[in-house]
Amino acid sequence: MMKDNAPKQHAMASIGERVRPVTIGSPVAALYFIGDRAAFVGDEETITLVSGDGEKAAVTVHGGAILSSVSDGKRIVTGGDDGKVVALDMKGESSVLVTDAKRRWIDNIAVHPDGTLAWSAGKTAYVRGIKGEEKSIDAPSSVGGLAFAPKGMRLALAHYNGVSLWFPNMTAAPERLEWAGSHLGVTFSPDGRFLITSMHEPALHGWRLADVQHMQMTGYPSRVKSLSWGMGGKLLATSGADRVVVWPFASKDGPMDKEPTMLAPLQARVTAVACHPTQDFLAAGYENGTILMVRLTNGAKVVVRREGEASVAALAWNAKGSMLAFALQNGEAGLVDL
Repeated sequence: MMKDNAPKQHAMASIGERVRPVTIGSPVAALYFIGDRAAFVGDEETITLVSGDGEKAAVTVHGGAILSSVSDGKRIVTGGDDGKVVALDMKGESSVLVTDAKRRWIDNIAVHPDGTLAWSAGKTAYVRGIKGEEKSIDAPSSVGGLAFAPKGMRLALAHYNGVSLWFPNMTAAPERLEWAGSHLGVTFSPDGRFLITSMHEPALHGWRLADVQHMQMTGYPSRVKSLSWGMGGKLLATSGADRVVVWPFASKDGPMDKEPTMLAPLQARVTAVACHPTQDFLAAGYENGTILMVRLTNGAKVVVRREGEASVAALAWNAKGSMLAFALQNGEAGLVDL
């Protein structure tokens, strides 16, 4: 269970003057950088690309709601309720990759480092290799999340009562990792040693893949909807509490029998976290609109944005870590050049 290890006092310095406001005008479901442009993925139809100087370009990628998205830094791949999987490249040009024959909703998307694509519709997950070959598998229930392992060709499918690990290039049945409950998202640790799921209840669950040992990560007051790996995969930062919850993964046992570190407490829930790609700090967004930068080693905080009228929906760093983008639930957004 959790205890508060955060320092009680901090020197709070504001860098609000560096924030360049951006008006998206509609709710943002996800946020990425492709090249030097921030990509604000809307709930409906459109991705808005914003350059560092504030230039905007809105691209319609679906004929309805955008239900899922992922990025490899060079393109954004989205799934919609129009039954299509669409890719948006760094030039702002979109192309349809998949059209579901039954026009089923595309609930989840994953992209392998080599470009292999995975998507799911209902209980069925599909994989299309870089040469165009396509394979599919049915999960025990509707797929809640997809993730490729960082090495090799292995796909994790989260679903009710656990996860299925599938090797698309092999004929063997998938390995089942069981844990009661509804698993709504899944992520591998960057070194591939651990697999973590976010659950319908306020908890995470994990497995050490070498021996399938369970890791229970509980104590949250609300569901965990945002996760971010930091410091080379040595820790996992999460939302779901009134402070950032950081689980240790540096040792061979990960967070087994260990307490998380608790950072940056506020009188508001954390709604989004994004670890810096190269440094030992993260950005944290709260339901009252506050955004902080928090050092992972000692909990020192810097104010990026003070509280406002809407909660923080998404945060993202560019690849160099020189720019932070954020979006609020009401369509307000911004870029912070460090």
